[in-house]
Parts: sequence; C-alpha cells; structure tokens
Amino acid sequence: MRLVIHDYSGHLCALSLARSLAGRGHEVLHLYSASFLTPHGDLQRKEGDPATFSIEPVSIGREVDKSNLLRRRQADTEHGRLAARRIAEFQPEVVVTANTPLEAVDQIQVCCHELGAGHVFWVQDLIGIAADRILREKFPLIGAVVGSWYKGYEQRLLRRADQAVVISDDFRPFVPVEPARVHTIENWSPIGEVPLRPKSNAWSVENGFSETTNVVYTGTLGMKHNPNLLVAIAERYRDRGEVRVVVVSEGASAVWLREQSTARNLKNLVVLPFQPAGVLPDVLGSADLLVGILEPAAGVFSVPSKVLSYLCSGRAILLAVPPENLIARIVGGHGAGLVVPPGDEAGFVAAAERILGDSAERQRMGTKAREYAEATFDVERITDRFESVLEAARA
Repeated sequence: MRLVIHDYSGHLCALSLARSLAGRGHEVLHLYSASFLTPHGDLQRKEGDPATFSIEPVSIGREVDKSNLLRRRQADTEHGRLAARRIAEFQPEVVVTANTPLEAVDQIQVCCHELGAGHVFWVQDLIGIAADRILREKFPLIGAVVGSWYKGYEQRLLRRADQAVVISDDFRPFVPVEPARVHTIENWSPIGEVPLRPKSNAWSVENGFSETTNVVYTGTLGMKHNPNLLVAIAERYRDRGEVRVVVVSEGASAVWLREQSTARNLKNLVVLPFQPAGVLPDVLGSADLLVGILEPAAGVFSVPSKVLSYLCSGRAILLAVPPENLIARIVGGHGAGLVVPPGDEAGFVAAAERILGDSAERQRMGTKAREYAEATFDVERITDRFESVLEAARA
C-alpha cells in the first residue's frame, strides 16, 4: 500500500509507526512541518531503514508565529497547500493526518478526495473543543466566537474522514462519526529510542547537571500549559543550590521563564532550547523528577505525549493535569508518580517536595514507569491495529 503519514509535529510516535509500516513492505512517505517550533523525533533516515521509507519536510519558508491567531491560521493554510501538493505528487492510496492544524487537514482531505485516496484522521487532540474552552476563558468575547467556529470546523472535518483513530476512549463522545469508523489506539513512545540512561551521562555532565538534584520539564509550553508552576518549584528551592528546575523548551513561555529567572534572581531556574532528538534519553536520564502540566480547560481533550517518553525513561513523574485526563490515570493508576489538579500550585510544590525528599519512593515510581512502558508500548501490535484501519480507509 502507498501511504502518507502526515505528522505536522514530527513526533516519535508517528515516526515509529511510519517505520514499522515500511518494514512490512508498505511504501511510506512521512511528512512533517519544518516551520513549526516543537520537539521532533529523529527526522532522518537511519541505517537499516527500508528503501520503501522516506521522510520529507514541508516548509513555508518562515517560522510559524504561534502568538498571533491570524498569522498562525495563514501559516497553517499555506502548509496545507504545500502538503497537499506533495501528496498529490506521491499518489498514495491512504493518507493519515496527525497533530495537524485544521486548515491543513481541510486541504489534505480535498486532495485525498481528488485522488480517490482514503483519509484517516488520527485525533491526537480535539483541537476545536480545546480551543473553544481555552479561548473562551482567555478572551471571553472574541474567544467565544472564534472557539465556536473552530469547534464546528473540526466536527465537519471529522465527519468527512474515512476512518478516525482516537488516542483515548474519552474522545469518542465528541467525534461525530459512526462507531464502526472510530478506533481507539492509545499513543506510545518507541521504547527502543528512549533507553534507560544513568543520571551522570554526556549531556548532564556537559550542562552541569550530573551532581545536582534536577526537576526537568521538556517540550512545548503553549496555551494549554501554566509555566507559573515551574517558577513555584524554583521559588521553593531558591536557597538550595543543589536543586535545579531545568526547562527544555522554546517560544514565548520559555522567554517569560528566562525573564522570571532574572527578575526573581532564581539562579536554580535554567531554561534551555530544544535539544537534538538523539540526546533525549540523556536529558530525561538527568532528571530526579520529570514534570508535566496541562491547564484545566484541556480536560480530557489532550494527552501530553511527552509523558509517554517520561515513562520510558524510568524516572518519577509529577503531573499537574486534570484528574480525568488519560495521562493522569496512567501515571497515578500505575504508581509511576503523583498527580495534582492543575490549579493547585501549593499542592504541586508539596508533591515535588515529597518525591524529592524520598529517594526510595522516587526509585519505586521510576521502576513502575518503565514497567508500564515495557508492557504497553508494543509497536508491532500497534501496527497490526493500524493496518486494519488503513485497509478499511482504502476500501
């Protein structure tokens, strides 16, 4: 089967699926955005990759401006036009879209219709519903108008898809597609690409973190995240020079965190840019505690993929996420860490103190995290399920 896996963000999960499908003899083109600032997987062919596997960037020639909704929408539309053009050249039988802006999904769907190709809408986030909630909260008047429009737009695109894959059963009530065309396949992190690493490793030594106690956050900081929580932990340990809050991110919130570090004299708050994909295991391995955050408005509509890599790393995890969210149930339910409501700053700091103060509990949590990943993240079994969905979309 000729397939396009269009993962706008270029994350590990979709890359591992594309490689696995190509390894089974499918001809797979993996497309991603080269203009969107976010952590990527290793977006290069590797030794041993099948000849039927290729990776290509889609670039609009400038970095996507996430801070301006109008410019962001223009960039997403332009990306969709370029992606659709490349898809038309490739002539696939099925196209999968993941982590893809709705404006781009729209153009890719039109392209699929013209080609007679099937479209699988891989729902990583319910973008329209989450945008509706977040925008209403942040901008009560105009946000309600824009959010309602995006919610309806997403619903129309979902109805037009041949098949839909959701990453949590929690999404199903909000997907207006008959149940037979909706499939739940939870996300994973390719465990072979996030091996267990010692705390003292090349990356931690180079950056001065091999001998300190490190609270580490990696990944995007956007409208769904509250960076104040990271500042709160740094404030709590400002007089403990051996405790560092290490944030690996870029964008407006990362700039704000650097400003807070300077303004509040928080020498223990260290903000680094996104690191190369190849050093991710060492970055995670440097942590004594890994943290994830998600705003209440996100509810069940977003499952932070970074936490799946956290689980692979075998480190204790602290989350400030809605308790109903799938990732909260995984981490809390399997003993891999602690979960507090996202609005409970004092509780978040107290939970960090509890974990950092008990090395035996940290070790136990880290072991439980890795055990969950090893038992759950079976790419071959996951690929079996996706192949069934792809066959249904082609039919």
